[in-house]
Amino acid sequence: MWYSTSVFPYAFGIFHILIYLSRKPSHPQLEAFIKHMSKGSAAQMDGSLSSLPRYPSHSLCEMGELTQTGVVQHLRNGQLLREIYINKHKLLVSDWTAKQLYLETTGKSRTLQSALALLYTFLPDFDWKKINMRHQWSTIFCSGSCDCPMRNHYLEEEQRRQYSLRVKNSDLEKIYVDMAKIVGIPTRQLRASNPIDSLLCYFCHNVSFPCTKTGCIGMEHFKVIKRHQLEDERERQEKKLYFLYALLATHPLLNQTVNRLQRIAEGKKEEVFVLYSAHDVTLSPVLSALGITEARFPRFAARLVFELWQDGKRPKEHFIRILYNGADVTFQTSFCKDYYKRSSKPMCPLEKFVTFVKRDMFLVFNSTSYYDACRRRPL
Repeated sequence: MWYSTSVFPYAFGIFHILIYLSRKPSHPQLEAFIKHMSKGSAAQMDGSLSSLPRYPSHSLCEMGELTQTGVVQHLRNGQLLREIYINKHKLLVSDWTAKQLYLETTGKSRTLQSALALLYTFLPDFDWKKINMRHQWSTIFCSGSCDCPMRNHYLEEEQRRQYSLRVKNSDLEKIYVDMAKIVGIPTRQLRASNPIDSLLCYFCHNVSFPCTKTGCIGMEHFKVIKRHQLEDERERQEKKLYFLYALLATHPLLNQTVNRLQRIAEGKKEEVFVLYSAHDVTLSPVLSALGITEARFPRFAARLVFELWQDGKRPKEHFIRILYNGADVTFQTSFCKDYYKRSSKPMCPLEKFVTFVKRDMFLVFNSTSYYDACRRRPL
């Protein structure tokens, strides 16, 4: 029996482009989506969210905004989720209510717009009166549990590791010097900024890299930087600093998820669909904390889904399934790898996930609680 799902889509945030229906990529529902987004006055939006645009509509490109490509990707994401969870499993019916949804986004227009695009094609009937979007000020969605000194400590150590690796790479340093001359900034500024994100914006949109009077950034620059990113990912897994950061950064969000799943399993009325519209810096530590080491750094419009299932023959038994970009990664998690070796069941018992979040996440810190782990210095 199908129960509930939580979805973490990564917002496709780059430079802003006015949407044109004739431009590729497009979607059969793109025109209807644009018209519907202009009628959103009935929606309930927390705080500053109400002042954000519902879809990309500026005529000039702006940094950090959603593009038409991003809108289309999330329209497709919503369509894929609808086919499985609405059409097949009947998670929501045509007369669904606002209480059946929990929606949360950061205060960036790109995450709000990504959430709305996904919901537009996912919901049986997109009704603004039933949309209640909550504002999350933290990119790691830590809500009221953000005070964690050791999380900040491990993040600073990880950032130092990243910078040290960049400085040691002579090929990368030559590329940085060349690119800094082209764009007219100090090399140290470019090195500190790690420009892979900016270059991916151009690459993924099939747009030429920028040129100035002193030259052009080209594919040779991109290849060296991308090669270094892969090397950085390998070292990141070996050094474990990011993993320690990820455990503390993601515990509040995973704890919220576990608590919600437990309440549903106990028969208490809860939302049946939860959506967090987030960032790569949200999704990446979640993947790391779960132990999904084979997952690469989140691509644009990536999604992570937690499903809760009930055993039809044994109603008290509940299981979870975790999907990353549509692929089942449940048994790649640290808490369910061993269970997979011993059981023929295709899902992971809910209690395995509960034990991981409530206890096992703190073992590496020699702690028994989130509060203690956040304050215990390593020996």
